[in-house]
Amino acid sequence: MAEKKATTKKATETKATAAKKETVKKAATKAAAKATLVVNAENAGFKAGDVYQALAAAEKALTVKEIAKAAKISEEETLLGLGWLFKEGKLVNADEKVTLA
Repeated sequence: MAEKKATTKKATETKATAAKKETVKKAATKAAAKATLVVNAENAGFKAGDVYQALAAAEKALTVKEIAKAAKISEEETLLGLGWLFKEGKLVNADEKVTLA
């Protein structure tokens, strides 16, 4: 009887280990599927245009998350575009929100 309990316990541990491995594998696949942001002058300029258009259409100050949603780009791409526009002096920062200058 003791052997049967040991075998059952070992089988349970094996199933738990397999489930953990599957969870780790899914997380790794999800991370790999995430698009990589290419940083170059052309891409930064396009993202700046997307951000500018989103702010112009909104006609009010927006958070980074709101700009990303309005422009239909990621938050990382939004930050890239914001950096470009801040450098050009086209934006002002007001209470954790950004608006056109």
